[in-house]
Amino acid sequence: MVKLSVPGIPKALPTLSKAPLIPLAQAVERITEFLSPGNALVLTGAGVSVDSGIRAYRGHDGRYLNPNYKPIFYQELVDPSPTGHLFRQRYWSRSYLGYPPVRDAIPNPIHYSIAALQYGKYCSSVITQNVDGLHKKASPTEDMRRRILELHGTLFTVHCKHGHMFGRDGYQVRLEDLNPTWKPLADKVGQELRTNPDGDVEVIGMDFGTFNIPSCEQCENDGITMTIIKPDVTFFGESIREPVKDESYHLVEEASRLLIIGTTMATYSAFRLIRHAVELDKPIILLNVGPTRADTLEAVEKIELPAGDVIRAVARALCGPKAQTDPVMRTLLTSGVVRAVKTGDRGAG
Repeated sequence: MVKLSVPGIPKALPTLSKAPLIPLAQAVERITEFLSPGNALVLTGAGVSVDSGIRAYRGHDGRYLNPNYKPIFYQELVDPSPTGHLFRQRYWSRSYLGYPPVRDAIPNPIHYSIAALQYGKYCSSVITQNVDGLHKKASPTEDMRRRILELHGTLFTVHCKHGHMFGRDGYQVRLEDLNPTWKPLADKVGQELRTNPDGDVEVIGMDFGTFNIPSCEQCENDGITMTIIKPDVTFFGESIREPVKDESYHLVEEASRLLIIGTTMATYSAFRLIRHAVELDKPIILLNVGPTRADTLEAVEKIELPAGDVIRAVARALCGPKAQTDPVMRTLLTSGVVRAVKTGDRGAG
């Protein structure tokens, strides 16, 4: 039996980052200078979506905010046995409750500031570990959206094991229709029940075995009775698709520098991109509060400040003059809603 574990920050790292604290104005000046040549790649994690009301996995000390967090692994989700079906019932019941808050989340000033940097040609591309789609919501053009790589996929599409793809919104309606007894719980999400970055909600006292999972309609039309449905996201224990992996390396290689925002890089899929950038001698700045997996890499310059105020000020410094004549830029620099989260829910990716 293969032993599976949730990725985390290596235990050898200190529990608190040793990056020297610098004033906000100095951080803004440094990152503005860093991005001014253009052609930067921005890599983001769950920390950039916290101001949109989506709780991060980890707090400022690098530990999971929910110490009892037990995600479902890919091997469990796709197990064709009755045990696997129970895992799928657990996943889809919790995701049924957690998807609407992610679906309805609004980009915050960090998302719009990064979009402004991309629109102003200071940032060439964005790689995000987030599956919430907020970077794309903040992007004003289709060309910019094509330059956003969702490293771990997206919650907004679903597929079955036979490759049939369909939208999550329609599947959400089917989940609701088949599970009316679960609907009252939806009103508690965001209050008694909290949503994780992947749309998962911790539910206590409900029998997952009563949850009905809709089948793939196209499989039904083709006479296929046994199928397994999963969201188009990379689960723990699942490999990133080779085209996505190749594209992520390509974006690192074509960029002249790398700015990392709001992530601990606990997942190796992100950390290996940093290592690749180091091997290519790319300048790297990491903006994050708390310890990260990259803290031992001497080539990475770390700034330990919350991203919100820093990135918005950087975007205004670099893109502000263009906003005087460009209404799109002006909108990007003045958009974004900050949704308060409970104390202790803030953190890094």
